[in-house]
Amino acid sequence: MPKPKNITPVLFLAPSIVGFSIFYFIPFVGGLYYSFVDSPVGGSFVGLKNYIELLKNPVFLRAGYNTLTFTAVSVPLNILLSLGLALLLNRDIYRKNLLRTAFIVPLVVPVASVVLVWQILFDINGSINSLISSLGFSPIDWMKTDYARLVVIIVYLWKNIGYNMVLFLASLQNIPREYYEVADIDGAGSWRKFTNITLVYLTPAAFFIFVMSIINSFKVFRETYLISGAYPQNSIYMLQHYMNNMFSSLDYQKLTSAAFIMAVFIYMLVLIVFNLERKIGSTIGG
Repeated sequence: MPKPKNITPVLFLAPSIVGFSIFYFIPFVGGLYYSFVDSPVGGSFVGLKNYIELLKNPVFLRAGYNTLTFTAVSVPLNILLSLGLALLLNRDIYRKNLLRTAFIVPLVVPVASVVLVWQILFDINGSINSLISSLGFSPIDWMKTDYARLVVIIVYLWKNIGYNMVLFLASLQNIPREYYEVADIDGAGSWRKFTNITLVYLTPAAFFIFVMSIINSFKVFRETYLISGAYPQNSIYMLQHYMNNMFSSLDYQKLTSAAFIMAVFIYMLVLIVFNLERKIGSTIGG
């Protein structure tokens, strides 16, 4: 007679399964349904009409362009700066532990406090404009001009560089020192050691950091909203602003359609990155 299956693992997983179903799966299915009907209550099926109207909407297209531009600029900057800091902190430098802590602190600082600091710095009468005026230049209205995009990129980098730096630093410290010693014996220079040893071992971490940076770039709405509100300057009006405004106006069809378009885009981008990692990994391994 077969023994009854052990239900203990199922009982341990049950709370997670229930929570995932309530807070993720069921809303996902409901959102998908709303994107194909003309009304959330007793609506009729309209196929791709909501998606087509959305792709013709200039406000949505502007929000999509701003989001893509922000991601294309901020993610490479984030990776390059965090890698540079990790390489610096991997050396024996003065006050290394203090510098490491300084870059990690933004990860644990509450967002409201962060936003308050940046508002003080970039206000029309803020600290940065005071410095600019003291140098004899005209003050800049940072949040009401295209400079607003620069402010948001700076806030994003300040908030996220520390996390990526820690990941790069951990990977750097796992590289066997013997490889560098052998390279020194062979007469390899600093650049050749960096490209042939350091970058090779950092490749898996770099792809993971790249994916996480892309995902985090789509979360910048929180800081942007707190700094400039629901209708910010045109250059920083993101997809998340559009979806938030659709939610405020109870237009669930446009909201869910926009959310699924953004989700598909992120999925395709991450899929491309993973395929690229697999190809590069097989090339290095071969």
